[in-house]
Amino acid sequence: MKLLAIDCAANLCAASVYDGTAKRELGRSVLDLGKGHAEQLMAVIAEALEAGATDYAGLGAIAVSVGPGSFTGLRVGVSTARGLALALKIPAIGVTTLEALAAEAATAFPGRAVLAALDAGREEIHAAFYDERLVLTYGPAVATLADVVAMAMATSPVLTGTAAALISASAGREFDVGPRTATADIVTYARLAAANGAGERPKPLYLRGADAKPQAGFILSRIRP
Repeated sequence: MKLLAIDCAANLCAASVYDGTAKRELGRSVLDLGKGHAEQLMAVIAEALEAGATDYAGLGAIAVSVGPGSFTGLRVGVSTARGLALALKIPAIGVTTLEALAAEAATAFPGRAVLAALDAGREEIHAAFYDERLVLTYGPAVATLADVVAMAMATSPVLTGTAAALISASAGREFDVGPRTATADIVTYARLAAANGAGERPKPLYLRGADAKPQAGFILSRIRP
């Protein structure tokens, strides 16, 4: 099955065509925009399809990064994925940015627990904790910097995401670190979507609204996704 993955969660406007059976990327297109995803996404998708020598009719699923990330970018990416899936009568599969970053960190540090953490400002962190088998045990959630530092000190995980350096500095110690970016490589979303299969219809993962209060404390016990 061929799958189209798209990512507008952060600065990148990215698309990838992935062969889920052969487990290889067929083509991609990536622009580092910062803003303007709505104006560029369809052209980026067209370039990826051309590079992958396929068309919309040849797709079996659409994957999309659902966040946390840019409010506007997430709306653009998720609405496009859902619209294409509806028109093509194929599944749309959501993958969180935290899961994708954790998967890349686990590739670099196999067999280790991973704390994926994105700087949300106001000394708050968008965080998710994955055990040694990449099973989600905490989050995705908004936590205070102090709580995430305490979590890292207690478990000594691999850190990944934009908050990795901030956590290390606040903890006063070094950790093994995976990607420090706000989003993963586009093919990582494709691979995870192909492995996970279709679930609920994707929707943007907004962990904090404009007037939301930060989460108090954290829980290390198992939280099922």
